[in-house]
Amino acid sequence: MTREYTYGPFNSRRLGLSLGVDILPNYKLCTYNCVYCEIGPTYQVVSPEDRIKAPPSLKFRRELKDILKYVPHLDSITFGYNGEPTLNDSLLDFYKVAFDVRNELKWDKDPPLITLFTNSSTLYLEEVRERVKHFDFVLAKLDAATDKDLRRTNRPHKNCPDIDTITNSLVKLRKEMPNKKLAIQSLISKSHRDNFSSNNNKENIEQLAYLIKKINPNIVQLYSIARIPSEYFVYAIDENRKREIVKILRELINNDNIEINYY
Repeated sequence: MTREYTYGPFNSRRLGLSLGVDILPNYKLCTYNCVYCEIGPTYQVVSPEDRIKAPPSLKFRRELKDILKYVPHLDSITFGYNGEPTLNDSLLDFYKVAFDVRNELKWDKDPPLITLFTNSSTLYLEEVRERVKHFDFVLAKLDAATDKDLRRTNRPHKNCPDIDTITNSLVKLRKEMPNKKLAIQSLISKSHRDNFSSNNNKENIEQLAYLIKKINPNIVQLYSIARIPSEYFVYAIDENRKREIVKILRELINNDNIEINYY
């Protein structure tokens, strides 16, 4: 069977056994051009208000069902990969198909979560949050807690919102999905270049803690580069630094209800 929408299953550091679902074109489509991106540069960075109209074909249901019946121990059906999935105007239609197929099948344990990766840049739009809030588990990116770190690390399209707007949109999303789970994902990296300041700086880390406290997610996932990054001058922080940052976050957030992990 030739696959059009899915890849894997594969073992994910954060999700367990995951089946990836890609609902974007066969080229990277994103509002960011992150220096660390592990799927390469974004050659055409788009506005968060841009949309593609690519609804699920009948093949999506068949493809999903044909694969899922062979993995009754799956942990997650995961939307993401080739850019920012909320740019597809039909995101909710894809979710509904995945929801129906999942509920038609038998599972060895709890049914897999239907999960969404987002870089958070589109969540200030109410219609996007209306789609996103249906997912069981939303993993929302927040690498930068200052506008200067956002510009350096994520290199957003000029129409992307600032950090205050992104934070407030995550606060809204958290309130709009009370029975689902929200994780904040923060990728921290270092730089070889003297003239490039990475997001591994005191101001960014401390401000990140304050923003996370305001958002009040279920989970915080701190991680670093694990594959070849888009730019040669950034590289991964080590395990000791991850532990240091987690300690800082826990002390400043001071909320036992927020689970903080590193990978």
